Amino acid sequence: MKVTEHLTRAAGKTLFSFEVLPPRKGETIDNLLRNIEPLLEFKPPFIDVTYHREEYVFRHRPGGLLDKKTVRKRPGTVGICAAIKNRFNVDTVPHLICGGFSKEETENALIDLNFLGIDNVLALRGDPIKTEPHFLPHPEGHAYADGLIAQIQALNEGRYHDHDQDHQPDGTEAWAADFCIGTAGYPEKHFEAPNPGSDLKYLKQKVERGADYIVTQMFFDNEEFFKFEQRCRAAGITVPIIPGLKPLTALKQLTALPRTFYLNLPESLAEAVAQCPDNEAVRQVGIEWCLAQSRELMAHGVPCLHYYSMGKAESIRRVARELF
Repeated sequence: MKVTEHLTRAAGKTLFSFEVLPPRKGETIDNLLRNIEPLLEFKPPFIDVTYHREEYVFRHRPGGLLDKKTVRKRPGTVGICAAIKNRFNVDTVPHLICGGFSKEETENALIDLNFLGIDNVLALRGDPIKTEPHFLPHPEGHAYADGLIAQIQALNEGRYHDHDQDHQPDGTEAWAADFCIGTAGYPEKHFEAPNPGSDLKYLKQKVERGADYIVTQMFFDNEEFFKFEQRCRAAGITVPIIPGLKPLTALKQLTALPRTFYLNLPESLAEAVAQCPDNEAVRQVGIEWCLAQSRELMAHGVPCLHYYSMGKAESIRRVARELF
């Protein structure tokens, strides 16, 4: 079932969803499934599965030349979504990114997802890899998420990226997919956007290209979300907006999260975390803060609360037990 159908069927009730990371290379699916199981009691209608790009290393060859080697640290998102759907009978939302993919490879991934009965995708540009000074698109791929969204929407209409609308390359009649397309929004603006107005313009463009709903980057100040939502509605963006939340779990996140995700931590939260003697105390502060955020957002009437687990479910489970 589509994410938007789940939101409509909830009839004003706030739903619970969360996001998981593919396990690292060498780990089995069992570890991931064990992290998911404790959260199933809260009946998530869908679970997001992120995508982690392959990276490159350069190895010296005799004579001073370098070989460029591909390093893949995590297994494929498509297979993980199929495993989750098969084990738990829960809808999944695979993340599709621009980075590292040609348009043909994107189309092939979409065909696989359609074959597996997966109805949703979250379309993202993706981040640059560590060896890139900035994001570099695949030479035959998309530079921005709006192009990726347009390709998915075209496939929904039976149009392929490199041939006509009526027939596939082998001459058989074309088929149309029916994906529900999510996109990302940034309450505190995307770090590459020169200003909030520019960021909003590109978000609206993604919706006009075919995005059916928005899920936000994590934030820790609800006022930022409320202002973001107001700006979206004033700009004519009417699709559902799902807030993304994360309970803090470690002292190092006080600096790591702002540096990695380009977000702000409210002074009162930062001061409370800084005074914690250990990570267990940080987890308690993080849970209480996330609970307060969640309750206010639920009272505001958000359609769903989406939690970023980053591979750890316990804090989210403790939050969800108080809410759902």
